[in-house]
Amino acid sequence: MEKILIVEDEAKLARFMELELTHEGYEVFIAEDGRKGIEMFFEKEPDIILLDLMLPGLNGLEVCRRIRKESDIPIIMLTAKGETMDKVMGLDSGADDYMTKPFAIEELLARLRVIARHKLSRQASTPKNIITIKALEIDTDKRSVKYDGNEIELTKREYELLIYLAENKNIVISREQILNNVWGYDYIGETNVVDVYVRYLRTKIDDKYNVKLIHTIRGVGYFIKDED
Repeated sequence: MEKILIVEDEAKLARFMELELTHEGYEVFIAEDGRKGIEMFFEKEPDIILLDLMLPGLNGLEVCRRIRKESDIPIIMLTAKGETMDKVMGLDSGADDYMTKPFAIEELLARLRVIARHKLSRQASTPKNIITIKALEIDTDKRSVKYDGNEIELTKREYELLIYLAENKNIVISREQILNNVWGYDYIGETNVVDVYVRYLRTKIDDKYNVKLIHTIRGVGYFIKDED
């Protein structure tokens, strides 16, 4: 059952969509403002987001930008405005589609079916890409990480760091190389941010599962060891 998060401050509209989507077999969650929407995005891990543009506190554009930093989840922007500039801003912020209120529920359901078809098409055309290091398994298609079959929840930056180390396993990588490739060449900041995120990964993998995957070469950098 696919999960849909509705971020909408109009209670009647949100309830109407919830009833219709639940009837169609979706599991539905509702957030009444932008900040709650971001919280529920992390808590509920929905498959699709229906996001109102005009929200109290944190507007839909900012919510969309923040979610896009963490995920490529399909987002349909909802708004009472129909001006071209509003549509452009919504799409530029990372939304996949745009619907002007009021809309017919049949149109929304049709767009959800399009998203589902695109997802199936991507899954069928993209080969499995799995990196395995001992009991650690990284599925780069699903952006999922498991250790001995147990799911590991990582932030976007933690995941990107892990991928970079895993793709260069058994090779010592300097902090500067990690910063350039994970944070980007235009990053301005201290290299100790790398140490902080390595510590996050060790807490979630090495410490939790009592293994020694991520190694430190003092004064040089880090590497993931795939050899006994």
